[in-house]
Amino acid sequence: MADHPIRTSDYRDWLKHIKQRVRQAQVKAAVQVNTALLTFYWELGADIVERQKTAKWGSGFLKQLSADLMAEFPDMKGFSYRNVRYIRSWYLFYSEGLANLATACCQITKQVAAQLPKTDSEKNVVPLVAWSESRLIGPQIQLVQIPWSHNLVILSKCQDVAEALYYVNQTIEHNWSRNVLVHQIESGLYQREGKAVTNFAETLPAPQSDLAQQLIKDPYSFDFLTLTKDYNERELEKALTDHITKFLLELGSGFAYVGRQKNLQVGERDFFLDLLFYHTKLHCYVVIELKPGEFEPEYAGKLNFYLKAVDEQLRGEKDEPTIGILLCKSRDRVVVEYALSDIHKPMGISEYQLTRALPENLKPSLPSIEELEAEFGKPESEDKD
Repeated sequence: MADHPIRTSDYRDWLKHIKQRVRQAQVKAAVQVNTALLTFYWELGADIVERQKTAKWGSGFLKQLSADLMAEFPDMKGFSYRNVRYIRSWYLFYSEGLANLATACCQITKQVAAQLPKTDSEKNVVPLVAWSESRLIGPQIQLVQIPWSHNLVILSKCQDVAEALYYVNQTIEHNWSRNVLVHQIESGLYQREGKAVTNFAETLPAPQSDLAQQLIKDPYSFDFLTLTKDYNERELEKALTDHITKFLLELGSGFAYVGRQKNLQVGERDFFLDLLFYHTKLHCYVVIELKPGEFEPEYAGKLNFYLKAVDEQLRGEKDEPTIGILLCKSRDRVVVEYALSDIHKPMGISEYQLTRALPENLKPSLPSIEELEAEFGKPESEDKD
């Protein structure tokens, strides 16, 4: 009797479950291999640095080591001279940077301790210094949780250990691909995150206010857009929703797009929100209003009105208070602080940039966006003259 394919739903469900377990096992195995390899790299980097301090093997030491390891392990790509140098640089970058941080922590601890009154039982106790030194192993554990290629990107593009560890942690938390990681570093996420002027500390409870502060950047980078110089609010809004995937990436993790020009009826009038999102980590609606010019104090009042309307009409019983983000082309920080001082709804004000600034020495030699658009927009007859 010939065998027939099993087509029952219970078999298909069981097979689906088996496939998921296989993929999970593959991912787990890959993570374990990566962790073991990078742990070896870290130890190798430490050995290289120590040997270069104590042994007198000459300047060709790393080339000799690379050649000998590649001869013994020809199938491994990690022992090229270039990669061995990266391993050494990677170890030095973090070990020296963390040592400097530890020294700074110790100095601060001693300064604070010197200013505090001490009892006889406390005079010989220095727990904070010991704690600072014991934390040095933590970052190493984080480094081996992301791929080597990600580590090399961070090593090549970050200025110091604090910035580097920020991107290591963000990569772990959000599972960034290498391309996304490069984009986030080049867009200056570390420098922009949590820098907006907000009233969150006064309008939200402590855990919620800290998280909300970190979700807002200043400025936002919209360099994926191409707009003419005299664009208006609606053109900007449409351009962002046309590029919603890139816009969500710039907003950050947790934003779920709800809609554009969301209608809210208050009294006998209709009002329309520029953009409405729901934040899955903060568990609240987020209203984003766009202004192509400079911030004006009345913008805060209107956004406050919108937040009240969303709280009354859309917010559920388990939702946290709605947050507002006002994005302006420019803003005076003092004016913003005055405008937010008596606002009781949580909101933040940030600038946005359509293009990253060019270095001053290149500006005279490169055409502006407007000049390029004008050139490419010419009819053919104009070009023939």
